[in-house]
Amino acid sequence: MVKLGEKVPDFTADAYEAGKFRKVKLSEYNGKWVVLFFYPLDFTLVCPTEITGFATKEQEFKKLNAVVLGASTDSNFSHKNWFERDLPNVKFPVIADTTHHLSRLFNVLKEDQGIAYRGTFIIDPEGVLRYQVVSDLSVGRSVEETLRVLNAFQSGEFCPLEWKPGQKTLGKV
Repeated sequence: MVKLGEKVPDFTADAYEAGKFRKVKLSEYNGKWVVLFFYPLDFTLVCPTEITGFATKEQEFKKLNAVVLGASTDSNFSHKNWFERDLPNVKFPVIADTTHHLSRLFNVLKEDQGIAYRGTFIIDPEGVLRYQVVSDLSVGRSVEETLRVLNAFQSGEFCPLEWKPGQKTLGKV
């Protein structure tokens, strides 16, 4: 299990991306920030709101030298069917963690159901886990908060409560 402040082991995973199946390797994103988010299941109520939220803000993440990766324990075939039918505007890779390797690595697997809790992780350009938030199944996360935290890390400074880009920081880290 990877812990905050540790280098995330390189991994390769099956993914669905914009109409195609492919392998995703963490090391292909060396030099970029990686926002990895886990969601419980395809074809559910809360998950499409989160996935659409990340897709809507994908260009903002790209401006911050960040890539977005989604992940659930569903298969690539489930991803393909759901995304083509209901989420055609999602262009980032969505990992099919059918072996539960990644959900265990990031400690988000709900073992009794074989699904992932809602986990959001920010990995820095050197591959170090810098941020993690995990919540139960019923409440969606805030994409705006993820962007705020990413901006804060990139400022290289101490950032106070509710800090937003352009506001005064507390000085250099």
